[in-house]
Formats: sequence, C-alpha cells, structure tokens
Amino acid sequence: MTPQPLRLHSLGEAALLCELPAPATLVQQQRIWALAAEAMQWRGVQEVLPGMNNLSLLFDPAQIDVVELEMQVLSAWPQLAAAGIQGRQVEIPVAYGGESGPDLAEVARHTGLSPAEVVKRHSAGHYVVYLLGFLPGFAFMGGLPPELATPRRKEPRLAVPARSVGIGGEQTGIYPLVSPGGWQLIGRTSLEMFDPGAAEPTLLRPGDQVRFVVESMEA
Repeated sequence: MTPQPLRLHSLGEAALLCELPAPATLVQQQRIWALAAEAMQWRGVQEVLPGMNNLSLLFDPAQIDVVELEMQVLSAWPQLAAAGIQGRQVEIPVAYGGESGPDLAEVARHTGLSPAEVVKRHSAGHYVVYLLGFLPGFAFMGGLPPELATPRRKEPRLAVPARSVGIGGEQTGIYPLVSPGGWQLIGRTSLEMFDPGAAEPTLLRPGDQVRFVVESMEA
C-alpha cells in the first residue's frame, strides 16, 4: 500500500517536522516509527521525536542542511515498510465509575449506552500505544471502539487525579500524574504509570498492546 505523502515544515534552524494528514491509524504510526529508526542512522540527525501522525527530526546544521535532510526524508519515505515494534502485552486493572470515574455517566449519555455497556466495550478493546507525550508516561492509545468516542469536557479540570483513565475524542489514555486535563474520566487504575526513580520510568512504551481489566464498577 502506498504511504500517505508527508508534509515537511522547518521548526527553526535545527529541526524538521514530518507530518501526515489525519486520521491517525496504526499503519501510519508504524511508518512513523520506521522513519524514526531510519533517520537515526543519518549524518547530522541528533534526535527523533515521534508524535501522533508526525515525526520531528532534530539535527546539527553544521553537518547537514535542511534541504538535504528534506531530500533524504522524501527519498526514504516511499521505500519504508510499516515497522511493527515488538511491544509487550500489558494488563491495566481499572476501577470504573464512582469517584474513580466521575464522567462515566456523561460518556454513557453521549454514546447512548448504559454505563455497564460502556465499561464492557472499553475493557473489551485492544489498544496499542502510539506515543508517550503531554506528561511523562502519558500513553496515547489507538483502538478505542468508535462508538465510545466522546468529546473532551468543555471546561477542563484543574487537577485530574493521577492514574485516571479517560476518553478524549477517539482515544483513551491514563494520566500518570496529577495534572490539568479535559478528558472524560471513566475510571482509575492502581498501577503507577510513571516512576522517575525506576530503571524504566514509564510503565508503557510505544508499540505496547494494552488491555483494560475490570477490577470493579460503580454506576
């Protein structure tokens, strides 16, 4: 399958943004990972930062100029196969609803499903971590059943509790730290998502396959 064309934008004098059109899909994200792995081998590229449907390349202008880097990207992109990262299988226990998930009723109202059906479908999904961003250890995941897609809150919370599981648009994710946020909170996990003192500070990594397990549910 021919990959979507990339749009390239300079970010200052030492960074290049490679961007794909929406929507984000697993195949597109896998190609982003493949381009990141390829670009790390190029002269002058110092860091690669995969994002949702995009990749930022940080480079040394003394070693390579942006025009040459753009040519390398455009030459490599059509040749790349989607790179399937060998992610782990990770189960996340969740207490749904009640104080742990104060927006479960709102998601049910928006979707036209009962709270129990929202929990059933959310926990039945097969999720893949696309990237970590926004906060250390915050995993943006694809795979949310489309019928559960719910817009973010009109008024974000000033302090979302750490380990809250939420829905934001067509994605689900887990807040690793107390933070402002506008996602609809449907539950909370007991697992620490980010430990700065650990050898591997983040519980999840790009490419991991995640399954949510119902620990309890309170309507």
